[in-house]
Amino acid sequence: MKKSTKASPFLKQTLMASALALGSGLAGSALAQDTTVNVVTDPSFVPFEMLDTETGEMVGFDMDIIHEVADRAGFEVNLTTMEFNGIIPAIQTGSQEIAIAGVTITEERAEIVDFSDPYYDSGLRIMVRADNDEVESLEDLEGLTVATKIGSTSYDFLQEKLGDSAEITPYPGTSDMYMALLGRNVDATFYDAPNVGYFAQTRGEGRTKVVGPLYEGQQYGIVFHKGSEWVEPVNEALAAMQEDGTYEEIYTKWFGEAPSDD
Repeated sequence: MKKSTKASPFLKQTLMASALALGSGLAGSALAQDTTVNVVTDPSFVPFEMLDTETGEMVGFDMDIIHEVADRAGFEVNLTTMEFNGIIPAIQTGSQEIAIAGVTITEERAEIVDFSDPYYDSGLRIMVRADNDEVESLEDLEGLTVATKIGSTSYDFLQEKLGDSAEITPYPGTSDMYMALLGRNVDATFYDAPNVGYFAQTRGEGRTKVVGPLYEGQQYGIVFHKGSEWVEPVNEALAAMQEDGTYEEIYTKWFGEAPSDD
């Protein structure tokens, strides 16, 4: 599990290359654009974005990343939340300018939106109830009911690999699918590794467990509408954050272990 949440050498090399190539450009025209940008996120993808019930504000890894990026790129964040399934369409239509919500970079999505350089490495994992000793791999899900999230790459992956051999049930939010698992309405959940692992170690501790290998290595990117002027300034900011150690500080804050090249 730890390996899946570390920044890969590729991610580090990508961001470092951008930093070296762009250099001091970050302090140029992007910083001169002191403006407010509409940013959208999914309110339930812990620990990347979640509501702090005491302050009423969204917090999490992605939230720290986007606010730091905004400071460096020269814009203010006007944050909106919505269900994950509506995020890409909101960017497409222009009602939102930037999205950060653990969005996996895929060829299909890249045809309709632009992505930043990857800022996080992930993959997909299976979670079952703690008393389930029958499921250890994707093949073991055949004939079972599996919960995942609407519009996610995990749903597409299940459809491709299992098809009609399992009952794939999409839910609008992660909390919905996890409650379905605990309530014995489904046999397993299949979703992004860091989110699954976080639930298993917090609310699901002692009641759930993560099983099997990491499937389909993925990378998350910040999302923009096609041709957005913010892609380059955001990439510059991400590269600078990697170079000066800010990215590592934010990563350690939320995942307890600094990314490495291992």
